[in-house]
Amino acid sequence: MLWTVVFTLPLMVAIQIVSARIGYVTGRGLSANIRDSFPRWVLLAVVGMLVLANTLNIAADIAAMAEALRLLLGGSAHVYAVTFGLLCLVLQVFLPYRRYVRWLKWLTLALLAYVAVAFSIDVDWWQVARETAWPELAHGHDALLMIVAVFGTTISPYLFFWQASQEVEDADQRGGSPHSATQVRRHLHRIKVDTIVGMTFSNLIAFFIILSTAATLHAAGVRDIRTSAQAAEALRPLAGELTFLLFSLGIIGTGMLAVPVLAGSAAYAVAGSAGWRGSLGLRLEQGEGRGFYGVIAVATVGGVALCFTPIDPVKALFWSAVLNGVIAVPIMAVMMLLAGRRDTMGENVIGSRLRWLGWIATAAMAFTVAATFLTR
Repeated sequence: MLWTVVFTLPLMVAIQIVSARIGYVTGRGLSANIRDSFPRWVLLAVVGMLVLANTLNIAADIAAMAEALRLLLGGSAHVYAVTFGLLCLVLQVFLPYRRYVRWLKWLTLALLAYVAVAFSIDVDWWQVARETAWPELAHGHDALLMIVAVFGTTISPYLFFWQASQEVEDADQRGGSPHSATQVRRHLHRIKVDTIVGMTFSNLIAFFIILSTAATLHAAGVRDIRTSAQAAEALRPLAGELTFLLFSLGIIGTGMLAVPVLAGSAAYAVAGSAGWRGSLGLRLEQGEGRGFYGVIAVATVGGVALCFTPIDPVKALFWSAVLNGVIAVPIMAVMMLLAGRRDTMGENVIGSRLRWLGWIATAAMAFTVAATFLTR
């Protein structure tokens, strides 16, 4: 599966740049642009799919965080799930995300442990390079389903809405989008560089997570990971008795960052489609953004409620990734159409290179999803 994160890198970079450009150039989020450019049923379908996928994704992340904390402290995962859900909700409503993300992001450094694992055990790097560049592709429904999950967790719909809306918020904080051609070119270049660097690091970590798991668990005959405790064992060659601690820090850190993004992107989408004002900078105590924060609350509470269903956290993470991969296809198609419309983008319609990469990404996702359904 190492080839998948290499294959998706240029595609995810392209599609994220497209979403950022739409937000920056138009000064509006994706759903607001879709509302003005497409029939209402397209808007409702896109926003509805996103909210559903994000709520399930929130549930998977909160359940994973709760299970990770249970590994460390014991006790009830359900209690921890409610605690994490309330904590995320309170922080997002009453504290600007930009403020507390500065501290939470340091927890994600625990993910670098997977890189260290790969270099602390005996790995045949020639084999890694060979099978990344020329993989022996597995066939069948299960293999295709796993590819859809990897695609869905790298090229994720919630990121499209989040990045477009963040560009709008950034422009508002600077007093509006610049008007000179030089300023626009400079900012679009900044978007490009920022996205390439961020997505490269993201996929690099994903590459080493897959590699470390394959070189430890899979090599030891563990082929079906059903619990967080089993997944944590991939770190044992490096962490020893601190395996569960290191694993939990990574899961909790990324979860605490992801849940506000998931809930926030759902709120941006609903607010844009309904014509509400939507911003994480709104202050609820002053009566601002009740609808916006209401969507965040519903998505987060709904995610916590789903944690009480019988599905285990590992399966929840997997199936939420699959769902993201499936719904990404129509959303990407709509985005690409928007980005190529001169009446939407003006003189800043996407160029031929970005257009080709974006449509290749959309076609690759569509082909894989279709093949998965056809092989059942």
